[in-house]
Amino acid sequence: MKKTTSKLKTWMKGVFVSSLALTVAACGTGGQEAKPADNSAGGQSGTAAQPADSSGDPQRLVIYTGRDKNIFEIVLPKFKEKYPNIEVETLEMGAQQILERVRAEKANPQADFWWGGTQSALATAANEDLLEPYKPTFADKVPDLYKDSQDRWYGEMLLPEVIMYNSQVMKPEEAPQDWDELIDPKFKDKIVIRNVLPSGTMRTIYSAMIFRQGADTPEKGFEWLTKLDANTKEYTQDPTNLYLKLDRQEGVISLWNLQDVLIQSKKNNHPYDFIYPKSGAPILVDGVALVKGAKNLDGAKKFMEFLMSPEIAAQLAKERFQFPSRTDISKDQLPDFMKNLELKPMEIDWAVMAAKEKEWMQHWDENIKGKGKK
Repeated sequence: MKKTTSKLKTWMKGVFVSSLALTVAACGTGGQEAKPADNSAGGQSGTAAQPADSSGDPQRLVIYTGRDKNIFEIVLPKFKEKYPNIEVETLEMGAQQILERVRAEKANPQADFWWGGTQSALATAANEDLLEPYKPTFADKVPDLYKDSQDRWYGEMLLPEVIMYNSQVMKPEEAPQDWDELIDPKFKDKIVIRNVLPSGTMRTIYSAMIFRQGADTPEKGFEWLTKLDANTKEYTQDPTNLYLKLDRQEGVISLWNLQDVLIQSKKNNHPYDFIYPKSGAPILVDGVALVKGAKNLDGAKKFMEFLMSPEIAAQLAKERFQFPSRTDISKDQLPDFMKNLELKPMEIDWAVMAAKEKEWMQHWDENIKGKGKK
């Protein structure tokens, strides 16, 4: 979601293959109906206690993902340990870029699994018949709000969107306490924003800012974003450049997802802290899905079951600050900050957001970006 370039990476040197060769094959086998989980496709939620499943011929599993290395380092080695016959290949890009790529490849899908997509992007893909329905074993453990009613995608984790600031130069009480404070002229040129269009995170935040002004009156939201643009010093190419600008104090405030703020501050020693907006935050669902017509649906199902097992979810919560969408993870397994932070969601009609996002973001790009100061 928050990740950027069309950069091919592979992990587990000597274990995973070294490149992604997108092969041309016949059209997919779309049209399958949703069906109950099959244990042969990884239907058990446990992981570490189970022996490796090395049965079957070697398989290749292609994953398009918005996640990054710090997540792969935990998940992929453990998956490889459990399924040594499956070679995983990953292609990293932003959620919107994944949607566009899966859409472009509809007649000849190259990916098996979509790991890390916004609710809007996944809903759009589902409506365009790009996703394969699959009801996993943990289906009833994920609230309806965080999954597709036809089992075409499931939320893996929850991503509250917050106000981030450089804690070396700004005290918590000096930072904007709510969304509308961001457009106060006193914050002029103190805000840096990750380029909006390629980022599912930023598209969600900006669309939420329009929605909260009234979905039927987007002009009010556009006016709000024009004021935000006037306070924005720069739009950065990618998250790395965003962090660089904040570290150099070229801007001291941004909008970002809570998980990454915590990763960058607690794991990567960046001087960041956050304000959870008083009026509530859009809580983005970061989800997963099987690509319709995938060449390795069996492997994709195995990966989905493994990724969202309680053991992996708890580990990612502790080590990578992920808020799991599953409701059956014991609090004893969760870190203290997660137990004590009350998530106040902004009231959003996500179906409307999904339907309007493209139109709203196109308007922002053509009529607002870089023009607020004029």
